[in-house]
Amino acid sequence: MCAAQAGARGRQVLLLDHANKAGKKILMSGGGRCNFTNMYSEPGNFLSGNPHFCKSALARYTQWDFIGLVAKHGVPYHEKKLGQLFCDNKSSDILEMLLAECSDAGVDLRLDTRIEQIDKTDAGYRLLTSAGRFDCESLVIATGGLSIPTLGASGFGYQVARQFGHELLPTRAGLVPFTITEPQLKELCGELSGTSVEDCVVSCNGQSFKENILFTHRGLSGPAILQISSYWQPGDSVQINLLPHLDLPEWLAEQQRERPNSELKTVLGELFTKKMANLLAEQWFVSKPLKQYTPSELNAVTERLACWTLIPAGTEGYRTAEVTLGGVDTREVSSKTMESQRSPGLYFIGEVLDVTGHLGGFNFQWAWASASAAAQFV
Repeated sequence: MCAAQAGARGRQVLLLDHANKAGKKILMSGGGRCNFTNMYSEPGNFLSGNPHFCKSALARYTQWDFIGLVAKHGVPYHEKKLGQLFCDNKSSDILEMLLAECSDAGVDLRLDTRIEQIDKTDAGYRLLTSAGRFDCESLVIATGGLSIPTLGASGFGYQVARQFGHELLPTRAGLVPFTITEPQLKELCGELSGTSVEDCVVSCNGQSFKENILFTHRGLSGPAILQISSYWQPGDSVQINLLPHLDLPEWLAEQQRERPNSELKTVLGELFTKKMANLLAEQWFVSKPLKQYTPSELNAVTERLACWTLIPAGTEGYRTAEVTLGGVDTREVSSKTMESQRSPGLYFIGEVLDVTGHLGGFNFQWAWASASAAAQFV
């Protein structure tokens, strides 16, 4: 994105990639359909130690600008939900669009190129690579984070930042499933592996998200869990309302009045899968006919279903994380140009910076916006 826009300004651009194929993360994103932006993207959808930093770039290159680029190239797309925009066909449509923009702008793309050394010179920077030596006025670091190392992710961008005097904020996996080790909970998750519960509200540290959750053999996943994982720290508790759309006390009281001889697991089977209802009734409650429940017992059922509290053992880590939290401290980078305030001519864009979006196309939008910001000044 940055290379294409800088090339369109008439700059001579060399784009170096250590991978053997361009845009691997684009290709695998969104289940192969690339959730390329979000219609409701705004600064509040991003986490950063310096929350005002992202505002300028996001205002100057909006989701509508990228949607316009997609339309210009005739890429068919649709809204899935919550403003999330996906390709109708496949992720490669977005990659091919970006490569076409680079080609039109005269960008020289070199794949399979390893960066061996970077030095500051009077005129800019000198790179020693597996493809030879290159000198440049401006050097843009667009290396992403540590997430999904099997696709080539590494800490190279952070090494470059450190080399030129930048502070790094601690990095950790974000948008990542939780692992559960507490025996009874682990047994419940294992038994329910593959079961999804729609529109739960998951909360932690003052943040809440309403989306689906998914039970796995190792713990909990699904959009609501991935979202809250970015706000979770080891040892923190997570609260899950499994039935936020229901006035549970009133509903249970009504069931008790109208179906006194029905067992709890039977009525819960109308809210969850039969298997899940049976397991919850066995593990969390004593399943018996509703007429045998006292008001305090029904209140306990409500409390457990509406405020299931658990402490995850940890997360799945970078192996499956969609993003990396933390990174290059944005207080040492210009929010207007993305240029280093430590080393003139050095720029940082995208995930390598301490800016992380919510799930749903926001991280791509930050990539496009920060890339566009830098491209106007490199």
